[in-house]
Amino acid sequence: MKLFSALYLTKRFFLALGILVVLLVLGFSIAFLFPVGQVALGVFIVLVLIDIFILFKPQEGLRGQRECPDKLSNGDDNPISLHLTSFHVFPVRVQLIDELPYQLQARDFKADAYISARKKTTYQYTIRPVKRGAYQFGAVNAYVNSPLGLVQRRYRFSADKEVPVYPSFIQMRKYELLAFSQHLTEFGIKKIRRLGHNQEFEQIKEYVAGDDYRTINWKATARRGALMINNYQDERAQHVYAIIDKGRTMKMPFASMTLLDYAINASLVISNIALKKEDKAGLITFQHKVQAFVPANRRSRQLHLLLEALYNQKTAYKEANYSALYATVKRRISQRSLLLLFTNFESISALRRQLPYLRQIARSHLLVVIFFKNTELYQLLEESADSLRDVYRKTIAEQFAEEKHQIVDELRQYGIQALLTTPQELSINTINKYLELKARGLL
Repeated sequence: MKLFSALYLTKRFFLALGILVVLLVLGFSIAFLFPVGQVALGVFIVLVLIDIFILFKPQEGLRGQRECPDKLSNGDDNPISLHLTSFHVFPVRVQLIDELPYQLQARDFKADAYISARKKTTYQYTIRPVKRGAYQFGAVNAYVNSPLGLVQRRYRFSADKEVPVYPSFIQMRKYELLAFSQHLTEFGIKKIRRLGHNQEFEQIKEYVAGDDYRTINWKATARRGALMINNYQDERAQHVYAIIDKGRTMKMPFASMTLLDYAINASLVISNIALKKEDKAGLITFQHKVQAFVPANRRSRQLHLLLEALYNQKTAYKEANYSALYATVKRRISQRSLLLLFTNFESISALRRQLPYLRQIARSHLLVVIFFKNTELYQLLEESADSLRDVYRKTIAEQFAEEKHQIVDELRQYGIQALLTTPQELSINTINKYLELKARGLL
């Protein structure tokens, strides 16, 4: 029974069988074809038995393992490796079918690998999750063909593995490296000249490429016989909070991901940058009530606490309660802080309903309202209008797009910083805004 459960017939088997049937049927009309068909049928049966024997002779003809990260990064390409080892004395062709988590909606995964006799090989592919949560992998099914290719032997391995999908830690690491490198502009991060001298002396160190030559300490250089510079550090311990609106407007999807997940990824990125810049990072999430509050801190476990808090965020599709947000900020944040509010106002009337609470918050803190461009509207604006209906559609799209810019003007009128961005550029533009505010000494 074990043999039959792992035995599968190939297309080559049915093709050969079909040819034999045709040959035998024609044998009733053409006499000499019938004995030829009988001989061919006997040869076919022998070859099938030989194929079964050589495939099933070794107890373990193939060994496999799926190598998957302990956690996956949401919205990014995550590498998966299938390691295969053949114990057959002849080369084999392997058809791989991995039972991927249902969240990926990938029901057609199929790959082919070729393994030489008693050799190893690795097949690699990537998956891009677009939702946070637990992803359940099934088994990897490997169907092995001998050179005859009449039957297959199935192997199953690495079954039932659960892997959590966290906010994008890949983006977090990438932007962390960029924020402290000399290649910021290549990725859209602006170099902003700092205004004023909100810095304090830290140490004298040897000059390295990229240091500001204006900080050269000539006395130390003369004493050491090597170029030395004064090293300064920014004023520390400024509080930076990422505030995420989890209301129903943040469930709008773009490129398969919701605005909420874009905001969660950007919050993790900017929190990590703030911690690396010696600031204290915190988190607030809210919808009909405030649901998560992580006080700003820079303890060693702070990033882990923020990551776990962001991983567990879900929405109940309710209206965002800005009154509850204002009450929480007033009661629990005593020091002037930078508040990065990720939300989505689709109309000027929607903003004006919440504007009194935003103005109250902005009196005590530096508030930045970050909301989203509707990229589909901008794509519609770029299309040509070939009919009267197209003209109407483009006119309405222009009105919606213009209203977004009116929201920016309205916020700035009351001294509230505003950032209008596409979802794809959210992390980069948020970093730019943070660096700009620090350079201007507004924190």
